[in-house]
Amino acid sequence: MPGTKVIIVGCGIAGPILALLLKQKGYEPVVYERGKRSPDNAGLSLMLQLNGLRILSLIPGLIEQLPGMTVDQATTYSIVPSDERVLGQSTYPADLRRENGYGLVGVRRPKFLALLSDVALAHGIEIHFERQVVAVEQTDEYARVRLNTGETDTASFVVGCDGLHSNVRIALFGKEEATFTGLTQTGGVAPVAFTGQKPTMFNFYGDGVHMITYPISQTAYSWAITQREAETKETWRAMDTDAQEAVRTGPFSQLPFGAGDLVRSSEKFIKYGLYDRPELKSWHDGRVVLIGDAAHPTSPHLGQGANQAFEDAYHFVRLLLQHHPTAGTEPSLTTLSAVFNEFEARRMERTAMLVKGARTTGELRVVEGAEKSRERNNIVYEQWADSGAVLRKAQEMLGVEWEGWGAEQ
Repeated sequence: MPGTKVIIVGCGIAGPILALLLKQKGYEPVVYERGKRSPDNAGLSLMLQLNGLRILSLIPGLIEQLPGMTVDQATTYSIVPSDERVLGQSTYPADLRRENGYGLVGVRRPKFLALLSDVALAHGIEIHFERQVVAVEQTDEYARVRLNTGETDTASFVVGCDGLHSNVRIALFGKEEATFTGLTQTGGVAPVAFTGQKPTMFNFYGDGVHMITYPISQTAYSWAITQREAETKETWRAMDTDAQEAVRTGPFSQLPFGAGDLVRSSEKFIKYGLYDRPELKSWHDGRVVLIGDAAHPTSPHLGQGANQAFEDAYHFVRLLLQHHPTAGTEPSLTTLSAVFNEFEARRMERTAMLVKGARTTGELRVVEGAEKSRERNNIVYEQWADSGAVLRKAQEMLGVEWEGWGAEQ
């Protein structure tokens, strides 16, 4: 008996993982992606964390193929000229891995996205690249998408995984403008040869600037500098040659504790603005539902965007199976409403907390003036003073509300 067809819009972070989990359980996902299979503007990197890795482990063999670098420790510096010092050090990434099996893994974002789509295709999932969903229609019996090519496709239900600029979200709730947070990020990838030192994530707190950097391979560190300035669109496209040279030789290149070395040695830079969207009261309408950044976009300061999308995918499929155990029969609108409502009840509070936490972290990271910077440094120092508390906080944030999978479901 063929499985129920599901249309997934977006083949970035959430889409292929949701498709793979649905395929495991007998559904027939079809994915539409507006971009190319190997886009040139897929960003720099992301940090896969304990909660996200736990979900990825449900896909056999995926963890072993990750194109990244496991992080063992974290070190935080003040780079304020009048207050240069170490603010904290912790082995919590290694401790998480020892206690839970997974910790933190830095990955190059384009390579990670390519891996996800490759694995989905290898599992027989139908993916249509360069096909943009421009409209969504539905009845009590089915949902239909209309593409930029004029084609249409129909399925039992539609899941919007199409990110911050979600067309599915617009189709459901109308268009609202993303709000610029007042912060931009400039980032790059620097060649770094590991010579026996532990792979480390670094945070540098300055006056009006914050930098985070972590390894993404045996030979490279990714970095991003956050600052307050005028709006820059979120395109993730590389800067032109003159702008890149200005960064490479500008004030960032002189940052202490090795931070400036990373800037000077990077070959390509990108710059983008950080945006928020209004919080939604519901993530679904009828037979159409949103997950990931399409539902709850977040600024990057906690590194939880991708990881929360994976949690969404897990809980969505788990609840679908709970309410509709047989993938070979079409779920009714009543059944889907129960799934979608319970999904929102389970996920909305947690994602809202993390979105707000990311905003708060961003505001703390980028303060201006020597006095405010020293006050911020003292707060950060206190946060890192108790190594046990650092680990407990990480475990609290990164713990998955595990409800079983497969035979244990």
